[in-house]
Amino acid sequence: MTNKKLFIITGLSGSGKSTAIDVMEDAGFYCVDNMPVSLLPKFLELPFQHDADIAGLAFVMDAREKEFLKAYTGVFDALREEGHALEIIFLEATEKELLQRYSQTRRYHPFDRGKNLVEGIQKEKQALMGLRSSADQIIDTSGLTVHQLKKKIRDLIQRHDATRLQIQVMSFGFKYGPPHHADLVMDVRFLANPYFHPDLKTMDGESTRVSDFVMADPNSRQFLAKYFDLLDFLVPLYEKEGKAYLTIAVGCTGGRHRSVAIARALFEHIRHQGAEVEITHRDIRRQDTETSFSNRETS
Repeated sequence: MTNKKLFIITGLSGSGKSTAIDVMEDAGFYCVDNMPVSLLPKFLELPFQHDADIAGLAFVMDAREKEFLKAYTGVFDALREEGHALEIIFLEATEKELLQRYSQTRRYHPFDRGKNLVEGIQKEKQALMGLRSSADQIIDTSGLTVHQLKKKIRDLIQRHDATRLQIQVMSFGFKYGPPHHADLVMDVRFLANPYFHPDLKTMDGESTRVSDFVMADPNSRQFLAKYFDLLDFLVPLYEKEGKAYLTIAVGCTGGRHRSVAIARALFEHIRHQGAEVEITHRDIRRQDTETSFSNRETS
């Protein structure tokens, strides 16, 4: 059994897997692109992997290999049972983004071979749903430059080096869809809504007036007390289990008032417990447009 970090990089064709493996290689990982999944157990028996100069192992595996979708579950489960610390990174992008990338590169998609690109993208997405649901990390590369994607992968590698649980608290608006990568999702639309007060409507949950309004609702304090207790119970168990990342999402209708104020309260509580935590307000700047801006703060 190898004691090296073992990453499987997979996901939709055109989502940036080649860029990800380049970052891994630059970070000192031994990398193999388009590795047949059935060969992985034998490959891990090779003696070179114990070289102290190798930071870890990274393999790109995807639908290009015909047997991958049939065999990956059995292979990955067997490796984990043997004690390998295997982590799956799943890269994806929107259909519009993938179409644009393929039009630029003029490469064939593995599910259509030049016949119907849209249908090929949709078929691959459907085929990989099971793998996506079992991934440890999901990265949406839509709208990212190559440099931004590289930074995300570098940050992931660096976080993996840390032994402490990395916690992210995120506020969001249900009208824009819940975050797909969240571990815990809480709906706070039961709280009094500042949106219907003209003097508060244009503010956000980071403002003192809106935060005070939200916290003045008796249900807010009662809810937070119960949720604090739950998190104080869960976080040590997640750390003991070896979980590396925990995303706690808090949603209201638009993601600007109630969820922001409650997310801030959660962030402060977790930070005061001494945990590594950051806060992101995904939809705080969204109003009637589809453009999203995020504000991030780290403890």
